[in-house]
Amino acid sequence: ENSSFLYFIIIKGKCPEDGWDESTIELFLHELAIMDSNNFLGNCGVGEREGRVVSGLVARRHYRLIHGIGRSGDISAVQPKAAGSSLLNKLTNSVVLDVIKLAGVRTVASCFVVPMATGMSLTLCFLTLRHKRPKAKYIIWPRIDQKSCFKSMITAGFEPVVIENVLEGDELRTDLEAVEAKIKVLGAENILCVHSTTSCFAPRVPDRLEELAVICANYDIPHIVNNAYGVQSSKCMHLIQQGARVGRIDAFVQSLDKNFMVPVGGAIIAGFSESFIQEISKMYPGRASASPSLDVLITLLSLGTSGYKKLLKERKEMFSYLSSELKKLADNHNERLLDTPHNPISLAMSLKNLDETNDAAVTQLGSMLFTRQVSGARVVPCGSVQTVNNYTFKGFMSHANDYPCAYLNAASAIGIKKQDVDVFLKRLDKCLKTFRKEAKQEKSINEISDANTATEQLED
Repeated sequence: ENSSFLYFIIIKGKCPEDGWDESTIELFLHELAIMDSNNFLGNCGVGEREGRVVSGLVARRHYRLIHGIGRSGDISAVQPKAAGSSLLNKLTNSVVLDVIKLAGVRTVASCFVVPMATGMSLTLCFLTLRHKRPKAKYIIWPRIDQKSCFKSMITAGFEPVVIENVLEGDELRTDLEAVEAKIKVLGAENILCVHSTTSCFAPRVPDRLEELAVICANYDIPHIVNNAYGVQSSKCMHLIQQGARVGRIDAFVQSLDKNFMVPVGGAIIAGFSESFIQEISKMYPGRASASPSLDVLITLLSLGTSGYKKLLKERKEMFSYLSSELKKLADNHNERLLDTPHNPISLAMSLKNLDETNDAAVTQLGSMLFTRQVSGARVVPCGSVQTVNNYTFKGFMSHANDYPCAYLNAASAIGIKKQDVDVFLKRLDKCLKTFRKEAKQEKSINEISDANTATEQLED
């Protein structure tokens, strides 16, 4: 019964609705493994790569799927002596495609898992476009202060053209006029692509993808989207779907670990043209590790579509809870939750009073939270300057040269629990009260000192 169920999933190539138990998943993986030549009884290998593993622990860790994925010329190609690993690769890509559609990008045509994180996967997309646009040397990039997406363009050998964001209320949004003006100045044929972003830290919000997609279609410029942790957000996925419907999106890249709770090291490159996604996969040199594919397949088979949808629903509920509770805490400390309705994952709370009290207080708050085992919260001071690959960013981490105030970020990402939110708020409240107490003590000391000085002057 189990075998027929497994082969039904293989034929359909879709994520099961209900998750499998661990013994069923292990049976499935063992059945795949015995299809690889290194696991054949009586196999005689005389090549330079025969799937030999000296450590039993390493062999078991990989379920004896040793050959990796792809061939020397194509990461998606089938290996004749590794039928099981090749089937694993094909099935993973098919299941992931099914989940991307379920998450909101219904017309996605193709995708593949690549054993590199988001930054290097973006680089692979840019290198593929190089052959299509040999004259191009620029990439139009609406600013987001995150190093890996910036370095992905540098590593590919292109010159990023940074488009500063526009402040609308508290939100930092895409400057569409500046994008179009820069295209006219540089010339469309000299631009490799527009490199936009969905998921990001507030007060920046996802780029205006629909409008950018229309601009790209009008000027015949490719469009690559950094959707790092956007699969978990229906709003981010809707933006991609709409952008492809009304304009041009060539590929969108998302992280495996941020969206599917697996170890770091993999990404999904997806798009609306099967031939272009195949071109990207053929650009990858050599074979590749199967570990990211194995991890995400095991995870999705254990969750099923119902389990993954439940996680997405819980994340959205926790975002609302975090937002309402953080607003209460901000009000209690005479701060405010920044109004960023277009950001569906990240929130920001002002630290204006803290910043005015002490220049170093903002960064000190970050240290205090980290030493109290609060991870992921970011404190962003005003006026920070950072140089990345000879490009200097003023106000680095805030996505703008002069954001009006210092602030703290917190995000409701997939897998977050109510306990995480409650403990974070309790510890943040305690840290802010400590600063307030110290500020009062310092004020009292200064007042006493001023009074003593005034008395001494009168006596003189």
